[in-house]
Amino acid sequence: MKKKVLIVGAGGFIGSFFATCALERGYDVWAGVRESTSRRHLADERLHFVTFDYDNADRLAETLRNTLPENEKWDYIVYNLGATKCTNFLDFNRINYLYLRNFIDALKAADMMPQRFLYMSSLSALGPGDEKHYSPLKGNMIPAPNTRYGVSKIKAETFLETQPDVPWIIFRPTGVYGPHEQDYLMMIKSIDKHWDFGVGYRKQMLTFIYVEDLANAAFDALETPSTLHKKYIISEDRAYSQKEFRKIVAHELGDKWVIPVKLPLWMAYVASVVAEKYGVAKMKPSTLNRDKFKIMKQRNWTCDITDAKRDFGFTPKFDLEKGIRATVAAYRSEQTDNKKQ
Repeated sequence: MKKKVLIVGAGGFIGSFFATCALERGYDVWAGVRESTSRRHLADERLHFVTFDYDNADRLAETLRNTLPENEKWDYIVYNLGATKCTNFLDFNRINYLYLRNFIDALKAADMMPQRFLYMSSLSALGPGDEKHYSPLKGNMIPAPNTRYGVSKIKAETFLETQPDVPWIIFRPTGVYGPHEQDYLMMIKSIDKHWDFGVGYRKQMLTFIYVEDLANAAFDALETPSTLHKKYIISEDRAYSQKEFRKIVAHELGDKWVIPVKLPLWMAYVASVVAEKYGVAKMKPSTLNRDKFKIMKQRNWTCDITDAKRDFGFTPKFDLEKGIRATVAAYRSEQTDNKKQ
């Protein structure tokens, strides 16, 4: 029989790739979504859908029981639900921590704990790295998150660690990019218009992971027994400067000429405050906000992925050049489709 997997938060950018990857690997796949979730990138007819209300553990448990036949469980659950930006910072705690706690409580109440439960956290859970010698972030570091987003993620991680009966694995991916992702797409669009905006004058080293590499890593980890109750940093095994990123993107866009603009930190902070207030007024989360400013301010995102390499053979297939090529191709394709409409 096919193994069954549930992707919680399947409607998002990363979740949709998880669902596709699971189907390609031969799983029977359930896409966990909210009532308001777009299913634009979940069009495969093989997908089963389940709609969750994360605010109430009892209702979640009832939904879980009613989704599968009696005495059946999902073999694996990938918990990808989360918020990266909010109009109200308190929503980070509600969505990133309380919803996870409700879901775990519901799994216990329904007696549907899977063989493995993969939680998608974030590199931001660790906080700023070494900005003097630029030594890489490591999985055994003591977390010291400096953003509300990062705090909500480490709070969720800590909750899982206090649940010995939950077969958890934790991923801490660095910046995830690929087709349909919006934040890096803003940077690509800016470079397409000949502008590249950076923040701060000190050297900044950036790391990336292409979304397909992240999805494959998730299922490799789930299928490997030795990963139980472990945390992994997921990243391409090298860092890039802003200049290298700009050069790669400009080349894939057709060797665009680009004007690099460095904003001083104080100016970026003012812009983040203004953008955040505007977002609150419009009741729509702004990509640029005070929390995101602290992430942009961080100079060292270099990662050590030794643990993932050792435990489940993690080797990214996409370097930044190959990943940006695929991302730009999707961007151009969407531009063409929009023109036809």
